[in-house]
Amino acid sequence: MKIVVQKYGGSSLATPERINSVATRIKRKVEKGYKAVVVASAMGKTTDELIDLARSVTEDPDPREMDMLLSTGEQISVALLAMALKDKGVKARSYNALQIEIKTTDHHTSARIVDINVDRIKRLLKENDVIVVTGFQGVNESGDLTTLGRGGSDTSAVALAVKLSCPCEIYSDVDGIYTCDPRLYPGAKKHKYITYDDVLELTSLGAKVLHSRAVELAKKYSVELYCASSFSEEEGTYVVGKLPEWLEEPVVTGTSLDKNQVKVTISNVPNDQRILSKIFEDVAKANINVDMISLVPVGNKAFLSFTIPEGFEKSLKDTVESTLEGLEDWNLEISKGFVKISVVGVGMRSSPGVAARFFKTLSKAGAHVELVTTSEIKISCLIPEEFGEKALRLVAEEFEL
Repeated sequence: MKIVVQKYGGSSLATPERINSVATRIKRKVEKGYKAVVVASAMGKTTDELIDLARSVTEDPDPREMDMLLSTGEQISVALLAMALKDKGVKARSYNALQIEIKTTDHHTSARIVDINVDRIKRLLKENDVIVVTGFQGVNESGDLTTLGRGGSDTSAVALAVKLSCPCEIYSDVDGIYTCDPRLYPGAKKHKYITYDDVLELTSLGAKVLHSRAVELAKKYSVELYCASSFSEEEGTYVVGKLPEWLEEPVVTGTSLDKNQVKVTISNVPNDQRILSKIFEDVAKANINVDMISLVPVGNKAFLSFTIPEGFEKSLKDTVESTLEGLEDWNLEISKGFVKISVVGVGMRSSPGVAARFFKTLSKAGAHVELVTTSEIKISCLIPEEFGEKALRLVAEEFEL
Protein backbone atom coordinates (compact mmCIF):
# COMPACT_ATOMS: atom_id res chain seq x y z
CA MET A 1 0.00 0.00 0.00
CA LYS A 2 1.54 3.29 -1.18
CA ILE A 3 0.66 5.98 1.39
CA VAL A 4 1.21 9.74 1.52
CA VAL A 5 0.30 12.28 4.19
CA GLN A 6 -0.89 15.66 2.91
CA LYS A 7 -1.58 18.70 5.07
CA TYR A 8 -3.65 21.70 3.96
CA GLY A 9 -3.53 25.00 5.83
CA GLY A 10 -6.40 27.31 6.66
CA SER A 11 -5.95 29.56 3.63
CA SER A 12 -6.13 26.50 1.35
CA LEU A 13 -9.56 25.65 2.81
CA ALA A 14 -10.90 29.18 3.37
CA THR A 15 -13.92 28.93 1.01
CA PRO A 16 -16.12 26.21 -0.52
CA GLU A 17 -14.36 26.87 -3.85
CA ARG A 18 -10.94 26.32 -2.23
CA ILE A 19 -12.15 23.12 -0.55
CA ASN A 20 -13.31 21.77 -3.92
CA SER A 21 -9.98 22.73 -5.49
CA VAL A 22 -8.10 20.85 -2.75
CA ALA A 23 -10.38 17.83 -3.25
CA THR A 24 -9.46 17.81 -6.95
CA ARG A 25 -5.76 17.87 -6.06
CA ILE A 26 -6.22 14.95 -3.63
CA LYS A 27 -8.19 12.99 -6.26
CA ARG A 28 -5.27 13.31 -8.70
CA LYS A 29 -2.95 11.81 -6.06
CA VAL A 30 -5.34 8.90 -5.54
CA GLU A 31 -5.47 8.32 -9.30
CA LYS A 32 -1.69 7.86 -9.19
CA GLY A 33 -2.18 4.87 -6.90
CA TYR A 34 -1.77 6.50 -3.48
CA LYS A 35 -3.78 6.08 -0.32
CA ALA A 36 -3.90 9.53 1.30
CA VAL A 37 -4.08 10.63 4.92
CA VAL A 38 -5.12 14.27 4.65
CA VAL A 39 -4.62 16.59 7.63
CA ALA A 40 -6.79 19.70 7.55
CA SER A 41 -6.53 22.97 9.44
CA ALA A 42 -9.53 25.13 10.33
CA MET A 43 -10.98 27.21 7.49
CA GLY A 44 -9.38 30.63 6.95
CA LYS A 45 -9.41 32.72 10.12
CA THR A 46 -11.75 30.38 12.04
CA THR A 47 -9.32 29.80 14.91
CA ASP A 48 -8.79 33.56 15.42
CA GLU A 49 -12.55 34.11 15.34
CA LEU A 50 -13.11 31.40 17.96
CA ILE A 51 -10.44 32.94 20.21
CA ASP A 52 -12.14 36.35 19.89
CA LEU A 53 -15.49 34.72 20.66
CA ALA A 54 -14.11 33.15 23.84
CA ARG A 55 -12.66 36.47 24.97
CA SER A 56 -16.00 38.17 24.41
CA VAL A 57 -17.41 35.83 27.06
CA THR A 58 -14.50 35.98 29.53
CA GLU A 59 -11.17 37.77 29.77
CA ASP A 60 -9.50 34.60 31.07
CA PRO A 61 -10.86 31.54 29.20
CA ASP A 62 -10.31 28.17 30.85
CA PRO A 63 -7.63 26.25 28.85
CA ARG A 64 -9.61 22.99 28.78
CA GLU A 65 -12.72 24.74 27.47
CA MET A 66 -10.59 26.64 24.93
CA ASP A 67 -9.44 23.30 23.54
CA MET A 68 -13.05 22.10 23.35
CA LEU A 69 -13.92 25.27 21.45
CA LEU A 70 -10.91 25.50 19.12
CA SER A 71 -11.08 21.84 18.11
CA THR A 72 -14.43 22.49 16.40
CA GLY A 73 -12.70 24.48 13.64
CA GLU A 74 -10.85 21.48 12.21
CA GLN A 75 -13.93 19.25 12.49
CA ILE A 76 -15.80 21.57 10.15
CA SER A 77 -12.92 21.45 7.63
CA VAL A 78 -12.53 17.67 7.56
CA ALA A 79 -16.26 17.03 7.20
CA LEU A 80 -16.61 19.48 4.30
CA LEU A 81 -13.47 18.16 2.58
CA ALA A 82 -14.70 14.57 2.88
CA MET A 83 -18.04 15.64 1.37
CA ALA A 84 -16.23 17.30 -1.55
CA LEU A 85 -14.11 14.20 -2.14
CA LYS A 86 -17.14 11.90 -2.13
CA ASP A 87 -18.87 14.22 -4.57
CA LYS A 88 -15.91 13.67 -6.92
CA GLY A 89 -16.17 9.90 -6.65
CA VAL A 90 -13.35 9.44 -4.11
CA LYS A 91 -13.93 6.96 -1.29
CA ALA A 92 -13.22 9.19 1.73
CA ARG A 93 -14.19 9.58 5.38
CA SER A 94 -13.41 12.20 8.00
CA TYR A 95 -12.17 11.55 11.54
CA ASN A 96 -11.28 13.64 14.56
CA ALA A 97 -8.33 13.09 16.88
CA LEU A 98 -10.43 11.07 19.33
CA GLN A 99 -11.51 8.61 16.63
CA ILE A 100 -7.98 8.23 15.26
CA GLU A 101 -6.55 8.01 18.79
CA ILE A 102 -3.94 10.76 18.55
CA LYS A 103 -2.76 10.62 22.16
CA THR A 104 -1.16 13.68 23.74
CA THR A 105 0.13 15.05 27.01
CA ASP A 106 -2.24 16.83 29.41
CA HIS A 107 -1.08 20.38 28.61
CA HIS A 108 -4.16 22.16 27.29
CA THR A 109 -3.52 24.62 24.40
CA SER A 110 0.10 23.40 24.08
CA ALA A 111 -0.03 19.59 24.20
CA ARG A 112 2.55 17.29 22.62
CA ILE A 113 1.80 14.11 20.70
CA VAL A 114 2.68 10.94 22.64
CA ASP A 115 1.41 8.22 20.28
CA ILE A 116 -0.98 7.49 17.40
CA ASN A 117 -2.95 4.28 16.80
CA VAL A 118 -1.38 3.50 13.44
CA ASP A 119 -3.04 0.06 13.15
CA ARG A 120 -6.45 1.71 13.15
CA ILE A 121 -5.36 4.16 10.45
CA LYS A 122 -4.07 1.33 8.24
CA ARG A 123 -7.37 -0.54 8.66
CA LEU A 124 -9.29 2.58 7.66
CA LEU A 125 -7.07 3.05 4.60
CA LYS A 126 -7.93 -0.45 3.43
CA GLU A 127 -11.60 0.58 3.45
CA ASN A 128 -11.07 4.09 1.99
CA ASP A 129 -8.84 5.82 -0.53
CA VAL A 130 -8.62 8.92 1.67
CA ILE A 131 -9.08 9.54 5.36
CA VAL A 132 -9.35 13.20 6.32
CA VAL A 133 -8.02 13.89 9.82
CA THR A 134 -8.28 16.94 12.07
CA GLY A 135 -4.93 18.61 12.55
CA PHE A 136 -3.83 20.65 15.57
CA GLN A 137 -5.53 18.41 18.13
CA GLY A 138 -5.35 15.22 20.15
CA VAL A 139 -6.78 13.57 23.22
CA ASN A 140 -5.17 13.10 26.64
CA GLU A 141 -5.32 10.12 29.01
CA SER A 142 -8.46 11.52 30.64
CA GLY A 143 -10.25 11.54 27.28
CA ASP A 144 -10.25 15.35 27.04
CA LEU A 145 -9.57 17.04 23.72
CA THR A 146 -6.29 18.97 23.59
CA THR A 147 -4.70 21.29 21.04
CA LEU A 148 -1.06 21.48 20.01
CA GLY A 149 -0.61 25.25 19.81
CA ARG A 150 -0.20 27.51 16.78
CA GLY A 151 1.11 25.65 13.72
CA GLY A 152 0.15 22.34 15.31
CA SER A 153 -1.37 20.92 12.11
CA ASP A 154 2.14 20.69 10.61
CA THR A 155 3.16 18.63 13.63
CA SER A 156 0.07 16.42 13.31
CA ALA A 157 0.93 15.70 9.67
CA VAL A 158 4.59 14.88 10.28
CA ALA A 159 3.73 12.68 13.28
CA LEU A 160 1.32 10.69 11.10
CA ALA A 161 4.00 10.36 8.41
CA VAL A 162 6.45 9.09 11.04
CA LYS A 163 4.03 6.41 12.22
CA LEU A 164 3.11 5.41 8.65
CA SER A 165 6.73 5.56 7.38
CA CYS A 166 5.71 7.64 4.39
CA PRO A 167 6.37 11.05 2.78
CA CYS A 168 4.65 14.20 4.03
CA GLU A 169 3.46 17.04 1.79
CA ILE A 170 2.63 20.42 3.35
CA TYR A 171 0.39 22.70 1.26
CA SER A 172 -0.26 26.35 2.08
CA ASP A 173 -0.56 29.68 0.24
CA VAL A 174 3.24 29.84 -0.27
CA ASP A 175 4.83 27.86 -3.10
CA GLY A 176 7.91 26.72 -1.20
CA ILE A 177 10.64 27.90 1.16
CA TYR A 178 12.41 31.10 0.15
CA THR A 179 15.76 32.60 1.07
CA CYS A 180 13.81 35.36 2.85
CA ASP A 181 10.26 36.68 3.01
CA PRO A 182 9.32 37.52 -0.61
CA ARG A 183 6.83 40.09 0.68
CA LEU A 184 9.73 42.06 2.15
CA TYR A 185 12.21 41.30 -0.64
CA PRO A 186 10.49 40.46 -3.96
CA GLY A 187 13.77 39.23 -5.43
CA ALA A 188 14.02 36.35 -2.93
CA LYS A 189 14.94 32.97 -4.43
CA LYS A 190 13.03 29.77 -3.78
CA HIS A 191 14.94 26.71 -2.62
CA LYS A 192 14.40 23.44 -4.44
CA TYR A 193 16.25 21.66 -1.62
CA ILE A 194 16.98 22.86 1.93
CA THR A 195 18.26 20.98 4.99
CA TYR A 196 16.31 20.28 8.18
CA ASP A 197 18.94 22.24 10.13
CA ASP A 198 18.54 25.36 8.01
CA VAL A 199 14.74 25.23 8.23
CA LEU A 200 14.89 24.69 12.01
CA GLU A 201 17.05 27.77 12.43
CA LEU A 202 14.87 29.87 10.12
CA THR A 203 11.64 28.86 11.91
CA SER A 204 13.16 29.49 15.34
CA LEU A 205 14.23 32.95 14.14
CA GLY A 206 10.76 34.01 13.12
CA ALA A 207 10.49 32.81 9.51
CA LYS A 208 6.97 31.45 9.08
CA VAL A 209 7.80 28.54 6.80
CA LEU A 210 7.00 25.46 8.90
CA HIS A 211 6.27 24.76 12.54
CA SER A 212 9.58 24.05 14.30
CA ARG A 213 8.25 20.99 16.17
CA ALA A 214 7.21 19.48 12.84
CA VAL A 215 10.71 19.99 11.42
CA GLU A 216 12.30 18.51 14.56
CA LEU A 217 10.17 15.39 14.15
CA ALA A 218 10.91 15.15 10.43
CA LYS A 219 14.65 15.41 11.08
CA LYS A 220 14.61 12.89 13.93
CA TYR A 221 12.83 10.24 11.85
CA SER A 222 14.11 11.27 8.36
CA VAL A 223 10.64 12.02 7.03
CA GLU A 224 10.62 13.08 3.38
CA LEU A 225 9.12 16.57 3.58
CA TYR A 226 7.77 18.63 0.67
CA CYS A 227 6.35 22.18 0.90
CA ALA A 228 4.29 23.71 -1.89
CA SER A 229 1.25 25.87 -2.66
CA SER A 230 -2.28 24.56 -3.01
CA PHE A 231 -3.00 27.57 -5.25
CA SER A 232 -0.68 26.56 -8.10
CA GLU A 233 1.07 23.59 -9.72
CA GLU A 234 4.51 25.17 -9.34
CA GLU A 235 7.15 22.88 -7.89
CA GLY A 236 7.82 23.49 -4.20
CA THR A 237 10.73 22.79 -1.83
CA TYR A 238 12.12 19.48 -0.57
CA VAL A 239 13.38 19.47 3.03
CA VAL A 240 16.21 16.93 3.34
CA GLY A 241 18.87 15.77 5.76
CA LYS A 242 21.68 16.53 3.31
CA LEU A 243 21.73 18.49 0.07
CA PRO A 244 22.18 16.42 -3.12
CA GLU A 245 25.87 15.98 -3.96
CA TRP A 246 25.47 17.73 -7.29
CA LEU A 247 24.11 20.86 -5.60
CA GLU A 248 26.70 23.38 -4.38
CA GLU A 249 26.19 24.14 -0.69
CA PRO A 250 25.51 27.86 -0.24
CA VAL A 251 27.35 29.70 2.53
CA VAL A 252 24.14 31.47 3.59
CA THR A 253 20.83 29.75 2.92
CA GLY A 254 18.47 32.44 4.13
CA THR A 255 17.83 35.57 6.14
CA SER A 256 14.88 36.39 8.39
CA LEU A 257 13.41 39.37 10.19
CA ASP A 258 11.64 38.73 13.50
CA LYS A 259 9.62 41.79 14.49
CA ASN A 260 8.14 43.02 17.79
CA GLN A 261 11.23 42.36 19.89
CA VAL A 262 11.58 43.94 23.34
CA LYS A 263 15.01 44.61 24.85
CA VAL A 264 15.36 44.19 28.62
CA THR A 265 18.39 45.53 30.51
CA ILE A 266 18.96 44.94 34.22
CA SER A 267 21.92 47.10 35.24
CA ASN A 268 23.96 47.15 38.43
CA VAL A 269 22.72 43.73 39.51
CA PRO A 270 25.06 41.68 41.77
CA ASN A 271 27.47 39.53 39.74
CA ASP A 272 26.32 36.45 41.62
CA GLN A 273 25.54 33.26 39.73
CA ARG A 274 22.75 32.32 42.14
CA ILE A 275 20.95 35.66 41.64
CA LEU A 276 21.41 35.60 37.86
CA SER A 277 20.12 32.03 37.70
CA LYS A 278 17.12 32.95 39.86
CA ILE A 279 16.16 35.75 37.45
CA PHE A 280 15.96 33.31 34.53
CA GLU A 281 14.23 30.63 36.60
CA ASP A 282 11.50 33.05 37.69
CA VAL A 283 11.08 34.49 34.18
CA ALA A 284 10.67 30.94 32.85
CA LYS A 285 8.05 30.19 35.52
CA ALA A 286 6.17 33.28 34.32
CA ASN A 287 6.08 31.60 30.87
CA ILE A 288 8.17 34.34 29.23
CA ASN A 289 10.47 33.25 26.42
CA VAL A 290 13.97 34.77 26.71
CA ASP A 291 16.30 35.22 23.74
CA MET A 292 19.60 36.93 22.81
CA ILE A 293 21.25 37.05 26.26
CA SER A 294 24.24 39.29 27.02
CA LEU A 295 26.07 39.49 30.35
CA VAL A 296 28.77 42.10 31.01
CA PRO A 297 30.50 41.79 34.42
CA VAL A 298 31.90 45.01 35.93
CA GLY A 299 33.67 44.14 39.17
CA ASN A 300 31.15 42.72 41.62
CA LYS A 301 28.23 44.04 39.55
CA ALA A 302 26.83 42.97 36.18
CA PHE A 303 24.80 44.36 33.28
CA LEU A 304 22.35 41.78 32.01
CA SER A 305 20.48 42.22 28.71
CA PHE A 306 18.10 39.93 26.86
CA THR A 307 15.09 40.06 24.56
CA ILE A 308 11.50 38.93 25.05
CA PRO A 309 8.49 38.94 22.70
CA GLU A 310 6.24 42.01 22.74
CA GLY A 311 3.25 41.72 25.08
CA PHE A 312 5.09 40.35 28.13
CA GLU A 313 6.49 43.64 29.44
CA LYS A 314 4.27 43.94 32.53
CA SER A 315 4.72 40.30 33.51
CA LEU A 316 8.50 40.65 33.09
CA LYS A 317 8.61 43.81 35.21
CA ASP A 318 6.56 42.22 38.01
CA THR A 319 8.72 39.07 37.94
CA VAL A 320 12.08 40.88 38.06
CA GLU A 321 10.91 43.23 40.83
CA SER A 322 9.78 40.25 42.88
CA THR A 323 13.03 38.32 42.27
CA LEU A 324 15.31 41.24 43.16
CA GLU A 325 13.24 42.51 46.10
CA GLY A 326 15.53 43.56 48.96
CA LEU A 327 18.52 44.29 46.72
CA GLU A 328 19.62 47.90 46.18
CA ASP A 329 20.87 50.12 43.34
CA TRP A 330 19.79 47.88 40.43
CA ASN A 331 17.80 49.32 37.55
CA LEU A 332 15.40 47.78 35.04
CA GLU A 333 14.95 49.22 31.55
CA ILE A 334 12.43 47.79 29.06
CA SER A 335 12.66 49.14 25.50
CA LYS A 336 10.35 48.38 22.57
CA GLY A 337 10.90 49.01 18.88
CA PHE A 338 13.46 46.38 17.87
CA VAL A 339 13.72 43.59 15.30
CA LYS A 340 15.99 40.57 15.13
CA ILE A 341 17.73 40.08 11.78
CA SER A 342 19.50 36.78 11.15
CA VAL A 343 21.51 34.93 8.52
CA VAL A 344 21.41 31.12 8.44
CA GLY A 345 23.37 28.47 6.54
CA VAL A 346 24.99 25.10 7.18
CA GLY A 347 27.77 26.31 4.85
CA MET A 348 28.81 28.86 7.50
CA ARG A 349 30.53 26.04 9.43
CA SER A 350 33.34 25.92 6.90
CA SER A 351 33.27 29.44 5.43
CA PRO A 352 35.03 32.27 7.33
CA GLY A 353 34.09 35.88 6.76
CA VAL A 354 30.29 35.67 7.01
CA ALA A 355 30.17 37.71 10.24
CA ALA A 356 32.36 40.45 8.73
CA ARG A 357 30.12 40.72 5.65
CA PHE A 358 26.95 40.65 7.79
CA PHE A 359 28.05 43.42 10.17
CA LYS A 360 29.40 45.52 7.30
CA THR A 361 26.01 45.26 5.57
CA LEU A 362 24.12 46.26 8.73
CA SER A 363 26.42 49.26 9.06
CA LYS A 364 25.68 50.15 5.42
CA ALA A 365 21.98 50.11 6.32
CA GLY A 366 22.68 52.55 9.17
CA ALA A 367 21.61 50.04 11.82
CA HIS A 368 23.25 50.10 15.26
CA VAL A 369 23.58 46.57 16.65
CA GLU A 370 22.26 46.22 20.22
CA LEU A 371 22.71 42.49 20.89
CA VAL A 372 24.25 39.51 19.08
CA THR A 373 23.80 35.73 19.29
CA THR A 374 25.53 33.08 17.20
CA SER A 375 25.66 29.36 16.57
CA GLU A 376 27.60 27.24 14.08
CA ILE A 377 25.06 28.01 11.36
CA LYS A 378 23.49 31.34 12.30
CA ILE A 379 24.19 34.92 13.36
CA SER A 380 21.42 37.09 14.82
CA CYS A 381 21.52 40.80 15.62
CA LEU A 382 19.04 43.04 17.44
CA ILE A 383 18.62 46.37 15.62
CA PRO A 384 16.13 49.28 15.75
CA GLU A 385 12.99 48.39 13.81
CA GLU A 386 13.18 51.41 11.49
CA PHE A 387 16.26 49.86 9.84
CA GLY A 388 14.86 46.32 9.65
CA GLU A 389 13.46 46.06 6.13
CA LYS A 390 16.29 48.06 4.54
CA ALA A 391 18.83 45.84 6.31
CA LEU A 392 17.03 42.70 5.13
CA ARG A 393 17.14 43.84 1.49
CA LEU A 394 20.86 44.72 1.71
CA VAL A 395 21.69 41.41 3.42
CA ALA A 396 19.76 39.49 0.74
CA GLU A 397 21.75 41.31 -1.95
CA GLU A 398 25.09 40.84 -0.18
CA PHE A 399 24.65 37.05 0.09
CA GLU A 400 22.89 36.72 -3.30
CA LEU A 401 19.66 35.46 -1.75
